[in-house]
Amino acid sequence: MLKTFSITDIGRKRKLNQDYVYSCEQPIGNLPNLFLVADGMGGHNAGDYASKYTVETIVEEISRSFEKNPVRILQKAIEKANTHIREKAMEEEALAGMGTTVVAATCMGKYLQVANVGDSRLYVVNDKITQITRDHSLVEEMVRMGGIDRESARNHPDKNIITRAVGAQDTVEVDFFSVELSVGDIVLMCSDGLTNMLEDEEIRMILSGQRDIVEKAEELIKAANNNGGKDNIAVIIIEPFADEVKE
Repeated sequence: MLKTFSITDIGRKRKLNQDYVYSCEQPIGNLPNLFLVADGMGGHNAGDYASKYTVETIVEEISRSFEKNPVRILQKAIEKANTHIREKAMEEEALAGMGTTVVAATCMGKYLQVANVGDSRLYVVNDKITQITRDHSLVEEMVRMGGIDRESARNHPDKNIITRAVGAQDTVEVDFFSVELSVGDIVLMCSDGLTNMLEDEEIRMILSGQRDIVEKAEELIKAANNNGGKDNIAVIIIEPFADEVKE
């Protein structure tokens, strides 16, 4: 049985919450369930508009999609959101330049299908923590090219510069991942407001330590805020086999 909990927090430094989450354990269109995290960017309220509008568009597109393949369903929905955001940004001056990250997931039996644009993340956590998505960020490119190491990347001054976003270009390139899940796995989806404040191992410890799914999420938010809370924080936790016991 699937157990989930989602939460966002404004953090300690921001005046607006530009993170937006969506969580539905019931079927939407041809997907058995749907989880989304979006971290908007843009001046004034353009960022929160971008994240909310993108999520709403994706949900609407999926609900009426005739596609059967989850990758095609997610891809078309994200592409449509990209088009909508571009159009809105051109119509209204206040929304010019807005964009958003998006990470989407659907649990299909023991498989998790993931789509990603930007630097919000999806992890699978068990005895270890594994980042499934790859950040579309300047610093991640530098790490990949061997320019800097992982440790320097964490505190790099340009770490907030992302190389892909919904709304940034006329077309959007989406990464897809398929993960086989095991009993005991916890899926974590989050914005960089969490991962910039906490090391992966700290996240794993919190997810392993707290008993209840709500406590796990609240502890993550609390720890990120205690470490500075420099950005909005979005968290979705999914326990795909909540009532099954590890052999």
